[in-house]
Amino acid sequence: MLQTRSVRNLALTALVASLGAVAWADATLPVSAGTGLNPQLPKPEKSLIPTVNIAPAKGWPAGGKPSTASGTTVSRFADKLDHPRWLYVLPNGDVLVAETSAPPKPEDGKGLKGWVMKKVMNKAGAGVPSANRITLLRDANADGVAETRTVFLQGLNSPFGMALVGNDFYVANTDAVWKYTYAPGQSQITGSGTKVVDLPGGPINHHWTKNLIASKDGSKLYVTVGSNSNVAENGMDAEKERAAILEVDLKTGSRRVFASGLRNPNGLGWEPESGALWTAVNERDELGSDLVPDYMTSVRDGGFYGWPYSYYGQHVDDRVKPANPGLVAKAIVPDYALGPHTASLGLSFSQGTTLPLQFSNGVFIGQHGSWNREPRSGYKVIFVPFSKGKPTGEQPLDVLTDFVNKDGDALGRPVGVVIDKQGALLVADDVGNVIWRVTALPTAAPPTKP
Repeated sequence: MLQTRSVRNLALTALVASLGAVAWADATLPVSAGTGLNPQLPKPEKSLIPTVNIAPAKGWPAGGKPSTASGTTVSRFADKLDHPRWLYVLPNGDVLVAETSAPPKPEDGKGLKGWVMKKVMNKAGAGVPSANRITLLRDANADGVAETRTVFLQGLNSPFGMALVGNDFYVANTDAVWKYTYAPGQSQITGSGTKVVDLPGGPINHHWTKNLIASKDGSKLYVTVGSNSNVAENGMDAEKERAAILEVDLKTGSRRVFASGLRNPNGLGWEPESGALWTAVNERDELGSDLVPDYMTSVRDGGFYGWPYSYYGQHVDDRVKPANPGLVAKAIVPDYALGPHTASLGLSFSQGTTLPLQFSNGVFIGQHGSWNREPRSGYKVIFVPFSKGKPTGEQPLDVLTDFVNKDGDALGRPVGVVIDKQGALLVADDVGNVIWRVTALPTAAPPTKP
């Protein structure tokens, strides 16, 4: 009887989710309560039917754009792209954009609950076929609009992270890191690449995005690999070298787990004062609208950050069997919470920005937006102020907002964020198919003498 009731409940979830939203655990706290140095972590709420509250992907109307912070303005750097997810700026100012989506994952999300989640993700705009290419955008006259667009690399496998080390251009596909030879100013790479290292992929490949960043001396790559599940429901054997940041030695090709227990790390950046590596992490679902906060944190060599056994330090997730109290005791508390279910993915330190003074020291975060919260969270770009290499503890500043309209439709969803050669903020919007460019408003000219 229990099994039959469970199937019926999931079937009901599927039906209602296909029409809009079903909420069984509305938030009792504002997003701000789950944001900052010491987020509130209420008692978990668990049910057979999770909260499902998707903003259906619609796209921007003609002339539409997000709202901006005071003292800034936003314009289209490029549009009519194909699911732009991640950005990288080359030394000459050319902007690379990974036009990408999930690869085939035949073993991910089997059963009725898996079918429900596929419907949810499709409604959110995440079910489009992958273009599997990197496009180069060039603004040669520095007017804030890319007048040249070329296919930089194609025939890839759900590409995401990018990095240039000398004349070596690295791409993180969903299943491997590849290297290509690049010449300064080159607008297209035609030569065949070389595989550097395989990455965890396979027929589940639940979190498929793999980001990377080079060490300051160019000798190593740090590569993010998300978990193969929400909370290890596919078994820990499916999680080998996942929920982790891997370190790849470029001289030997060897790799090791640099940090673990990070459910779905995406954004990576070197904090300019301390030199520490930071990451933005997308945390677990189905514990209620107020849990668990996504976060950003400095990353310690050998550090363990809890997943799947605990969250936000040593708060045990009793859904995970068998438990592992030894590892829980070692779990590191993240540095800064970014709100529950915000899907905080993009991360870029503000070094070099020409935006107003309040954005001069800190980090920009692209929040892709929730599906497991009522009311919704994320769907915006925020800025977290820093001082002396750490967050100040202040609440974030909104940079771009109004990605969801009054009818609850997603006009856009921000993902990757990066500072361009002129100091503007670029934002990849994978539902609007736009790269937004945020700049400071021009200051008024001083009055002239009569």
